[in-house]
Amino acid sequence: MRKSIFTFLICAAIIISANAQKLEKFGMDAGKKAVMGKEIRVPYTDLVSYYGYIKPGAAPDEVKNGKKMYYLYLWIPAVAPELGIRMASPVPAKMAPAATDFVGADYTANAADNTNYFDTWITLEKAEGITSTDKIATAKTAKWNTIASNDDSGEMPAQPSGSSYNSLMRVTSETSNPTKALTVGLYRVGFTTFKTGEVQGSFVAQIGAPVKLPGVGLASNLDDLKKLVVK
Repeated sequence: MRKSIFTFLICAAIIISANAQKLEKFGMDAGKKAVMGKEIRVPYTDLVSYYGYIKPGAAPDEVKNGKKMYYLYLWIPAVAPELGIRMASPVPAKMAPAATDFVGADYTANAADNTNYFDTWITLEKAEGITSTDKIATAKTAKWNTIASNDDSGEMPAQPSGSSYNSLMRVTSETSNPTKALTVGLYRVGFTTFKTGEVQGSFVAQIGAPVKLPGVGLASNLDDLKKLVVK
């Protein structure tokens, strides 16, 4: 009996470790089908990734509703019928930035650190009135409207602890509601930890769209975003 329990625990650990090695293809809500009780999704046509690292004790971008919030600023250059946003911490061991990915300076210096990670909680917000790149400079005083948020997702791989505390959400554009219509403009992905604890360690954030978004930009601050998208 003890041998069976031990074997089960070893197998469970192997499964958790294997699941933590990568992210599966990111499928969209549009056109999803149920086949034999399983959801089948077509992968997003466009997928951009940001690899980042939050140093232990790093000051947040904002304290909001008692939470230490950090932001990734996102420029959407075309109307998107849907956006998918997901985040994993730490960065899965078999993932590494591609040449087209966005990479934070602190990630490059700390990519080998898989000890620090956090229970991700993400939001998507849209800046009111920022509809062209030349207006990004005014975004520091813009009003931000929350579109969606997510804490835990069973679609994401487990963290090293074995808990499913990584985040994923899909947002469909609401054309009848200007604050939730996924039109050209400035957005931000906010992230923090849902439970008590610090935001620290490596993470990868991915933004998916069912249409190509040439000129999309993703950065940890507005100055860097302007350099990416303002021509």
